[in-house]
Amino acid sequence: MTEDNGNSAGRAIPSGRLARLGVFGKLAGGVAGGVVAEGARRLANGERPKIGDLLLTLANATRVADQLSHLRGAAMKLGQMISMDAGDMLPPELATILARLRNNANHMPPQQLDRVLAAEWGKDWRRRFAHFQAHPVAAASIGQVHRARLPDGTELAIKVQYPGVKESIDADVDNVATLLRVSGMLPKSLDIAPLLDEAKKQLHEEADYLREAQMLARYGDLLADQSQFVVPTLYSELTTPRVLAMSFVTGVPVETLETASQDVRDRVMHDLISLVLRELFDWRLMQTDPNFANYRWQPETEKLVLLDFGAARPLPAETGDGYRRLLTAALAGDRDAVREAAIAAGFLGEAAVLQHRALVDRMIDVILAELAKPGPFDFGDRAFVGVLREQGTEIARDRDTWHLPPIDTLFVQRKISGTALLAARLRARVDIRTMVAAYCDGVPS
Repeated sequence: MTEDNGNSAGRAIPSGRLARLGVFGKLAGGVAGGVVAEGARRLANGERPKIGDLLLTLANATRVADQLSHLRGAAMKLGQMISMDAGDMLPPELATILARLRNNANHMPPQQLDRVLAAEWGKDWRRRFAHFQAHPVAAASIGQVHRARLPDGTELAIKVQYPGVKESIDADVDNVATLLRVSGMLPKSLDIAPLLDEAKKQLHEEADYLREAQMLARYGDLLADQSQFVVPTLYSELTTPRVLAMSFVTGVPVETLETASQDVRDRVMHDLISLVLRELFDWRLMQTDPNFANYRWQPETEKLVLLDFGAARPLPAETGDGYRRLLTAALAGDRDAVREAAIAAGFLGEAAVLQHRALVDRMIDVILAELAKPGPFDFGDRAFVGVLREQGTEIARDRDTWHLPPIDTLFVQRKISGTALLAARLRARVDIRTMVAAYCDGVPS
């Protein structure tokens, strides 16, 4: 969820099937035109460009980001997931463009907002409030957030879903997949049907605000004894399948911690990593969207605010068991055991290991060397990332060995990767070994 600074203009979200299909058509046409123009330019310079080079240009990435931002819903959510999941492994230029999907703040104009709220609360909905701020304080892929005040003075945050988002999920996911297919970005041999089905399922769950309300209340209970975290309080009497009402909690962007003391940065990331471990191993329940905007910082209380529980999902025991075996092997410094555990958990495909054993082992060795360094892990030291990117890119060129991990593992890894990105942004130092060892088998802490 991105904070709206008040400078962005309202832009009606396409809600009809034909309107949204038209945006995809415009997007495909724009990308195709960009390919032709860039191809002509490179040919004129005596180059023989590959189609992949022509597709992944800054101009085309900009077109994709802008149009997905306009569509919102599932289309934008998938773009956000790609940008967050890939993290440091994306080329810097493409990562910068995709980041626009996390920071864009287009929102519904007042007339469209009024129609949505009238449908949920009735035409006299304004009488419920002493004040309702028409301009949203935050906007995201599925809904936007407004500040409101009840007659008794209680301040609320009201999340309102964009019209047509829930009804367009399946078609949007299929359209994004088609764009990836026809562009040649995905190999034909890669079966992404299970991933698409799961993406649709999760997006339908995120678009169900009654379900998110249950998750919000559940996390409030789970963290009731954790004074370092703040979770908004649910207001169920104003909550519907398309409107979520909760207490308004003040806070500033978590990125402002970049200027905080090292001790504060370290403590915040220690708490967040500890939360991830509890979600994975103790609760078997995880909020799987690590978008930085889902965290806020309260300088006056030095507490971290947790927001947006639409992506919270239960985890099967085997997912945690797979991570436990992998981490146990890593802390023991056993390369062969790490490789075997990674294959067993579905992190690595057997074909990739067979074809690129030396590269895989080199990547494992780099990670083990980092973990073996004495003292806290320094997330600000990113020197090893370039080495991993180089090895990973080489393996990725062999499209015949591409592999999709189990769905639950993908979502957990998304949370872990996003948490690591935030730790890197804050240049935090955390004793990862001790924290992880407490959950592993036979590893001394």
